[in-house]
Amino acid sequence: MSKPRLLTLSFLILGAALSRLIPHPWNFSPLGAIALFGGAYFIDKRWAFGMPLLAAFLSDIFLGFYSHFLLVYVGYLMVAGVGMLVVREKTVLRILGGSLLGSVVFFLWTNFISWMADPIYMKDLGGLMASYTAGIPFFQQTLSGDLLFAGILFGSFALAEKFIPKVSEAKI
Repeated sequence: MSKPRLLTLSFLILGAALSRLIPHPWNFSPLGAIALFGGAYFIDKRWAFGMPLLAAFLSDIFLGFYSHFLLVYVGYLMVAGVGMLVVREKTVLRILGGSLLGSVVFFLWTNFISWMADPIYMKDLGGLMASYTAGIPFFQQTLSGDLLFAGILFGSFALAEKFIPKVSEAKI
C-alpha cells in the first residue's frame, strides 16, 4: 500500500465530501461519485465501502441526519459495488457508464425506500410507480451531481497518477 496513493485518494474524497457543505441544488451531491470512485480505486473492500460511508457520515454530522439515512447509506454501498464491477478499467466510457448505472441504482433503491416508508404511497405496484414518478425531478439533479463529481474525482486522480510518481506506484 502506497501512503502517497492512499493520502491522495483520501484527500480527494474528503474534498468532495466537504463540498456538500456549500449551498447547492437539492440532490446535487458528490456522494454517489465518491462511492463510485472508492469502489473503482480501492482494491481492499474495507476501504472501497468504508470511505464513501465515512464521507457521508462526516458530512451528515454537519448537515443533519434524516429519516432512513442508514438505508440511504446502503444505496451508497451499492454504488461502490458498481464502481468495483464496472470501473476497474478507467476509461471515459466506463466512468460515464458507471456514473449512469450508479445513479440509476441509487434512484431505484432510495425511491423504493420512500415507497416502503411513506404512508402517502399505496403498498402496491401503482404506489411504487408513483414513488418512482415523484422522484424523477430529483434523479436529474442526482445524475448531474454524479457526473460532475465523478469527472472531478477520476480526472484529478488521473492527473495525480500522471504527474506524481509515488501516487501511481502501489495499488491499494
